[in-house]
Amino acid sequence: MALRLYNTITRRLEDFEPAENGVVGMYNCGPTVYSDPHIGNFRSFLLADLLRRVLDQRGYEVQQVMNITDVGHLTTDDVADAEGEDKLEKSAREQGLDPFQIARRYEEVFFENSDQLCIRRAHRYPRATEHIPEMIAMIGVLIESEHAYVVDGVGVYFRVGSFPSYGLLSGNTVEELHSGARIAVDDRKESALDFALWKIDEKHLMQWPSPWGKGFPGWHIECSAMSEKYLGSTFDIHTGGEDNIFPHHECERAQSLCGSDGEFARYWVHARHLLVDGQKMAKSADNFFTINDLIEKGFSGPEIRYTLIANHYRQPMNFKVEGLKGDARALSRLRAFRERLEETVKVGGGGSLPEGLADDLVRARARFDACVDDDLNISGALGVLHETVRALGRLEAGQAVAADILRFLAHTDEILSVIFPDVEDRPEDLSGEQKGWIREREEARSKGDFALADELRERLASSGILVEDGAQGTTWTRER
Repeated sequence: MALRLYNTITRRLEDFEPAENGVVGMYNCGPTVYSDPHIGNFRSFLLADLLRRVLDQRGYEVQQVMNITDVGHLTTDDVADAEGEDKLEKSAREQGLDPFQIARRYEEVFFENSDQLCIRRAHRYPRATEHIPEMIAMIGVLIESEHAYVVDGVGVYFRVGSFPSYGLLSGNTVEELHSGARIAVDDRKESALDFALWKIDEKHLMQWPSPWGKGFPGWHIECSAMSEKYLGSTFDIHTGGEDNIFPHHECERAQSLCGSDGEFARYWVHARHLLVDGQKMAKSADNFFTINDLIEKGFSGPEIRYTLIANHYRQPMNFKVEGLKGDARALSRLRAFRERLEETVKVGGGGSLPEGLADDLVRARARFDACVDDDLNISGALGVLHETVRALGRLEAGQAVAADILRFLAHTDEILSVIFPDVEDRPEDLSGEQKGWIREREEARSKGDFALADELRERLASSGILVEDGAQGTTWTRER
């Protein structure tokens, strides 16, 4: 069975076929690093991880890119420039730090939480602040092709009327958006729906020079510029939460298609909202949970992961702490079963497989894979797993039987990553100190402090980590 995915833009299930045979480019909307990411954020990030794991297991050569949004944006994200307070600057003021310090602090929290949830690292995590030249270049192309225009002293706007299929992804029409707009009339723009590509605001703390004045990029242009740099003008899969569909992904699609000759994203995959006890998460409602909140309550990363992936990504999820407790017990039983099998393999004993067991495991694996290929039906796949474990748990497993069952569990856990996370071979096993040196070095290079960058390179080398800078960014390997 071929992998089938629900494509938001066509509103139907489609067989997945990459643009290049055997190769997949995937772009995932990542964290905006101004506070601890919450469990709703990680539902979207786990969708990206599940896709990555499925594609890896199916033998594709995957190039996964997840952005880090570290340029400040308004607390009210709108198509137009709604009045509001900048997220990063608000957090910086409250904590007595500058926005760059805030961004690095919460970027580190994001990676720590990702590791706790056994999320496989993307191949690249481009930061918005390190790709300003690419954004400026794309904006220049849009201006030259008359898809964007300059308003002196204000910034650059995308001309929505120049892109006839604006609204196709979200299901909105320009007419409906105009009639339902809650946007104040701004005579400096041609249309209330035109959105900012470059903003000029002397009060903003994060500023860069540009041909149109010192300022900062609009939210949407960041992902367009970074996806094109690392994946090209046509790539296969774009993911995010359903709140990204409009305006962010709609605007991103418009400017990318107008700014290049590619198809941009061919499949759009979005995770639905997460509720807590039937209500939208809000700190004021005392139902707001970060990953660290749940860790402090005594839950492990794999237990949290199990709960967040068990509900189908296209169904709204109602998170309950009691439900997490039940999932933790279910996972405990799976791990206890795994440990018994491992002990049997270690001790030895037993001979051939019981008659028919090998065929049963083949069928169970096929059923598990079929659920996964059916638009990532993880709840169905978990059902197959638990049903199989209940049936096999009654066997008196000898060494050969235990080894065969363990191979089945290992296959399922290449996707689930909850049964064997303590023994998974993780390629990103740097120490916290080494990770910090790499981040400091990247920041030093972005600021032109190459002396510090070289010092940090030598420090990493002395600890056994070799870093290399290339056209595709900085990579590291462990000295053997």
